[in-house]
Amino acid sequence: MPEKYGKMPISWARKNPKPTTWSSSQRRTFLPPSSDIFTAILWSAQRNEPLLRGFLNAVLTDFGAPLITEAKVLNPFNIKQFAADKGTIIDVRVLDEAMRQYNVEVQTALHTGFVNRTLLYWATSYSGMLRSGNDYTKLVPVRSIILTGFPIFPELKNLHTVFEARSRENPNVRLTDHFQMHFLRLGDMLKRQMAGLSDLDRSLQHWMNFFAFGDTLSEDKMSQLVDNDSLVKQAYQEFQRFTADDEMREKVRQRQLFLDEQRVYIDAARDEGEARGKAEGEAKTILTVLRARFRKVPKGVENAVRSMTDATALESLAIHAATCESLEDFSEALK
Repeated sequence: MPEKYGKMPISWARKNPKPTTWSSSQRRTFLPPSSDIFTAILWSAQRNEPLLRGFLNAVLTDFGAPLITEAKVLNPFNIKQFAADKGTIIDVRVLDEAMRQYNVEVQTALHTGFVNRTLLYWATSYSGMLRSGNDYTKLVPVRSIILTGFPIFPELKNLHTVFEARSRENPNVRLTDHFQMHFLRLGDMLKRQMAGLSDLDRSLQHWMNFFAFGDTLSEDKMSQLVDNDSLVKQAYQEFQRFTADDEMREKVRQRQLFLDEQRVYIDAARDEGEARGKAEGEAKTILTVLRARFRKVPKGVENAVRSMTDATALESLAIHAATCESLEDFSEALK
């Protein structure tokens, strides 16, 4: 049996017992430490439980919550079974000693359904606790912790943004402690918007610096940046080992290509939808103007207007609809 990294082969760790030093350009063209594949592998390894627990405790300390003493991964990530060309959400679900659950994930790109998806994901984890009999007393808190690789919530200043269920009348009254959603706004740091970093707890500052800059700094500089934090330094060394493995680099390359292609398709669909929406709006305006001026619009004219997709041509027709002398005149322009 091969040696395992959690539930994953770690031949790369055996082949590279000492972290490889990479230049800034080499690392930057590969991946950042906030890669969802790397973080899933990092947290899933059983021997890295102290790192996972340290990261969660950094988040909890910054929030003012008690520390945890155990962090058990419920869904260890298996790189061998992972299909890089699928839109799979890579997350790590964790259970602490009090049976509280944590969903830890990385999101690298903002999309229109992002917030709704994170809320649904939390709800799925929460409702999934009920096995039979609907014993609601068995439900425990679920905390979602999401590292965002893009700027989000520009109206808020904290790099660690927390959402809870509280009374609008009196925010001191919390509905329940079972719902918490933590956003670690890494994208703001990547844009060099560092104003909120000093407001974080020291240990969380270290983790955020690692995730933001671990691919561009040497080990010595990273050690200085994180004040020689032993857990973060160990995570940095794991990252260096990871980036030295050909198989891992290929997996990440394949996944990045897939995500980039998906992004192109989404952008194209959005542009097409916006163009279609604009064309439909112009067509509706034209028909409204024609009906207001001539009372009845022939079915053939209506169908011809509605079938047009060129928004620029429709804009010109809208002007003609308001100025033409007759429907016959408009029909000639339409031809």
